[in-house]
Amino acid sequence: MGPKTAKVYETLRTLLASGEYAPGDKLPSERTLVEQLGIGRTALRQVLARLVAEGALEVRGRSSYRIPGGVSVKVPEGLEPWRIYGERDIYDNKWVKLQLWDVEPPGVERFEHHVVRLQHVAVTAVLDDQDRVLMLYRYRFVPQQWGWELPGGIVDAGEDPAETARREVEEETGWRPKALERVVTYQPMVGMVDSPHEIYVGHGAERIGDPTDLEEAGHVEWVPLADIPGLMARGQLMGSGTLVALLHVLATREKGRATTSS
Repeated sequence: MGPKTAKVYETLRTLLASGEYAPGDKLPSERTLVEQLGIGRTALRQVLARLVAEGALEVRGRSSYRIPGGVSVKVPEGLEPWRIYGERDIYDNKWVKLQLWDVEPPGVERFEHHVVRLQHVAVTAVLDDQDRVLMLYRYRFVPQQWGWELPGGIVDAGEDPAETARREVEEETGWRPKALERVVTYQPMVGMVDSPHEIYVGHGAERIGDPTDLEEAGHVEWVPLADIPGLMARGQLMGSGTLVALLHVLATREKGRATTSS
């Protein structure tokens, strides 16, 4: 990929990450993109094929590109949420809050339910152009286990989670990600624990120095994506954020390959 083609790739990657297009939206036609970006159709198709392989785009038909995420399943109607009558704190500090909520599920007798509130977290899978992902090998004392995980950490009050994602990668690995794409926000233990996890995927990174967060940093390694299924089978991937991000990366790559080969 030459300099001009790489620049067009970065332009489209930034546009797709900006949120200007909603899931399911159609990208402008190849003819329009060729005129807007000042690039030949062959080079444009090379860029679009890479974005499809990375999961940033999906192709419909011969040359219709759309933003992934459109769904056909309908939301059921007529369902009732739980009623919440109140809550009270049992324990509270800067890291964890334990509460009892007074709740009443539909058709069930009212009772008190434990709720644990933890921090808002951002986790990032940074990929390079050699099909590798930036990871840390470190020790976690709670499960008393060594394993591989992605860089991530707590979103500070008032901080954009994307900035958290970028900052944590830099502090824990010494690498600065280039383009960042938000993938999903999820709850790791939705039945009792409130701890929103933001998942990002980064494409490309530059080395800026040594890790500065010595408490969180571990052995830094660019791990081949081909190794991820084996590490998962051996139980050597730690943390739900790591698993969610890497499963997304593997799924979108496989979908991209299937689409481009058809």
